[in-house]
Amino acid sequence: MADFQGNKILRQRLKGPSIAAYYPRRVVTFRDLQNLYPDLETWDEDEEDRLEHISILKSRGKGAPKKRGKDQTKRIMGKRKKKPVAPKPS
Repeated sequence: MADFQGNKILRQRLKGPSIAAYYPRRVVTFRDLQNLYPDLETWDEDEEDRLEHISILKSRGKGAPKKRGKDQTKRIMGKRKKKPVAPKPS
C-alpha cells in the first residue's frame, strides 16, 4: 500500500490570493468613525435598536445568562466528583 505524500496537493496553485481578491476590501465602518472621533456626537440607529431589543428581553427574563467569573469557574471545577481509585493488588 502506498503512503499518501500530499505532493499532488502541494503542487497545486495557492487559492488564498485569488479568494482574497474576489471579496472587496473592507471599508470604514460607523464604529471606526466613532473611535477616530470620540468627541463627535454620533447616533448609530442599528446599535440603539439592538440595545433596546436586549433590554426588552432582559425585562421579560429572556436575556442571556450572566457570565461566570474566574473564581466561580474554579469553584465548580473543584466540586466535580473524583473517580475512586481501585486499590493496587499486592
